[in-house]
Amino acid sequence: MATTRSSAPSALVFDDAVAVLRSARVRPEVALTEIPPPRRVAPFAHAVEGHVDLAVVRAGARDGEDADEAEEAGGRFVLLHDPSAPDAWGGDLRVIALVKAVVEPELAEDPMLAEVVWAWLGETLVGPDAPATRLGGTVTRVVSESFGSLADRPAAIQVELRASWSPLGPLDAQLGAWADVLCRLAGLPPLPAGVSALPRRR
Repeated sequence: MATTRSSAPSALVFDDAVAVLRSARVRPEVALTEIPPPRRVAPFAHAVEGHVDLAVVRAGARDGEDADEAEEAGGRFVLLHDPSAPDAWGGDLRVIALVKAVVEPELAEDPMLAEVVWAWLGETLVGPDAPATRLGGTVTRVVSESFGSLADRPAAIQVELRASWSPLGPLDAQLGAWADVLCRLAGLPPLPAGVSALPRRR
């Protein structure tokens, strides 16, 4: 099970929230799987793992697009519910999100990379579609270099975004915002205006 439950009345409210997430429309390049949620963080929790499916990216590439430029990216989306509405949350719901991706060395060397990645998340969590409050987090660059018999391997640079926020709007839009950042870190362009995301099987 990817959702913690209780016999308390609040469980019914949380079950409704989880149902919204399960019916959410996300970009077709993102594959979602429910996973066991963290324990002891909140009375109720639901967790989803996602990754950019490069096979779908290549299959959907249009003429002139270089789908091979897309990078692997993945992460987790966790919805927490605490009926006591902790002061730090500013409400009874909290989202904890992780996005990580391998990026090109040229991009990793950009001194503004962290600010750009953080701005992507901020852009998706404003306005009427996916409003949120108390957004905070970190952007980390991890460089892995090989030595000895593996010295011929190029350095691998991974960018990791960890964030949490309190959703104020529809939860399906919150999940969609996270999926959009996942795709952008993978090097995929934003969906064109007027193009809707599709529901994904889990």
